[in-house]
Amino acid sequence: MIRRASGQSHLQRSIQTSTGIQRKPVASEPFVPEPLLDTDEAAAIMRIHPKTLQRYARQGIVRGFQLGSMWRFRASDIDRWISEQLAS
Repeated sequence: MIRRASGQSHLQRSIQTSTGIQRKPVASEPFVPEPLLDTDEAAAIMRIHPKTLQRYARQGIVRGFQLGSMWRFRASDIDRWISEQLAS
């Protein structure tokens, strides 16, 4: 049995299952994953050399992940790094 928790606004509703676990209802819009940038694309946006970007990723300066020998970066992480650099 599924019940909606009472006393919550329309946006904050959660679903409580018969086991007592609360979870948010499934969104009506389909999930669209964020596109990933390769090293060359991300480095061009950041205006740095691709090898410098890979070094930053290994050092943890820029968030990225390695799939085999290829690096991938989320556009939001690159945008966040640029904003942090402009703010400092």
